[in-house]
Amino acid sequence: MFSLGLADRLEIDGSGPAQIQRLEALVGRQRPQMPQLNGVAICDDQGRALMFSNRPDLSGVSCKGRAYFIHHRDDPSREPFIGKPIRSRATHKWIITVSRRFNEAHGKFTGVVVVALDVENFLRLFGQIDVGRGGAIGVTYTDGSMLVRYPFREQDIMGRNFLQSPIYAKYLVDQSVGTASYTSTLDGVERLYAFRKSAMLPLVTTVALGRHEVLAAWQLNALLSIGVVSSLLRLTGLIGWLLIRDINRRTEVEGELLVTQEKLLCSNQQLELLAMKDALTGLANRRCFDETLATETKRAHRDGTPLALLMIDIDYFKRFNDTHGHLAGDACLQKVAKVLEDCVRRPSDLVARYGGEEIGVILPNTDGAGAQVVAQRILERLRQQNIRHETSPFGRVSASVGIASVSGSKLDRWQGLVEAATKHCTAPKRLDGIGLRWLVKYEPSPFPLGKEVPL
Repeated sequence: MFSLGLADRLEIDGSGPAQIQRLEALVGRQRPQMPQLNGVAICDDQGRALMFSNRPDLSGVSCKGRAYFIHHRDDPSREPFIGKPIRSRATHKWIITVSRRFNEAHGKFTGVVVVALDVENFLRLFGQIDVGRGGAIGVTYTDGSMLVRYPFREQDIMGRNFLQSPIYAKYLVDQSVGTASYTSTLDGVERLYAFRKSAMLPLVTTVALGRHEVLAAWQLNALLSIGVVSSLLRLTGLIGWLLIRDINRRTEVEGELLVTQEKLLCSNQQLELLAMKDALTGLANRRCFDETLATETKRAHRDGTPLALLMIDIDYFKRFNDTHGHLAGDACLQKVAKVLEDCVRRPSDLVARYGGEEIGVILPNTDGAGAQVVAQRILERLRQQNIRHETSPFGRVSASVGIASVSGSKLDRWQGLVEAATKHCTAPKRLDGIGLRWLVKYEPSPFPLGKEVPL
């Protein structure tokens, strides 16, 4: 505070005329920056004025009878003292005095520094706070005496004491801060009060708002809140309805997509089957034959199991086509394919149309003897079928069977097995370097089976 600084300077530099003159110049410089400052006075220990900013002539000026002088003279405390509102003798305005004693080096009372604040100018600071038409801001002493009140009314600070008012009687006894609602004893207006005691000074600050204004604002806010909440609820309901509709549509679309996906999978499976099937005979096609033989070759090589291959060629089939036509040739191929399918019974075996009238049979985990049994069964069933073929020396459709069997551990590539079985389907002969155990040539019935040729 300003008075504290002046008191400290006086205690350090003394209260001689030179120092008083310097302080007076300092007050003159500071005054434009403090519009609420009414005046500054310095009195000695007898109450004589050493400086009075509002009166250049100090003759006869004394503060001896003022409450602040009496307080500091009798109380050794160095704390500042806030006096009750008084009317200035110099300016005739209502002022609040803030004073502090200053001592000599040994602590003896030397005088008082007094700063006078213009009540109306001081209350302009409160005027920056919006308390509505019925609101008020007050600062009172803890003994109930009014210090200042905004809006300012002279009758409110003249001898008023609020010690018996409800806010003092009910709340300020045990509380330093709180709120209350009661009717003012000054003007009879019902207000809502918020109060706080100062921790350093014997003052209580109270801010009051007119109850009806507060409730009116609350009611307006409540109506606005109800409108906003209602709008939000309607908006939420609309969004929820749109979301539910979107979810239902999405569910329908997902269901349709699932059905379409299932149809697509079925179509893909059918296409995959068609891609692996020969359209004429219904047997596996060349692609399926190559992939299966490659897979079984790797398995046989890995497990060390035998693998046999039958390559079946329909004898004199070109003559059959030339004589009976291609449609009859297609029917002949279909009948031969049915015979082969009936003779090959294991799920792991594969009957495939290799090309033209040539058909291959893959027999996993089968040695040469087992392959001969299957070949014999095929030729016998084909003989029993007795498909007429006038241009054949045998008078019916016959076939030649080439057998190639090998142990998986000795097989390097599956193409060698095909080459061996195909080559010896018509002319058995020894093949070196491919590791085949058996190459067999069978003559069609009624001729006996061809001689087995060991390699």
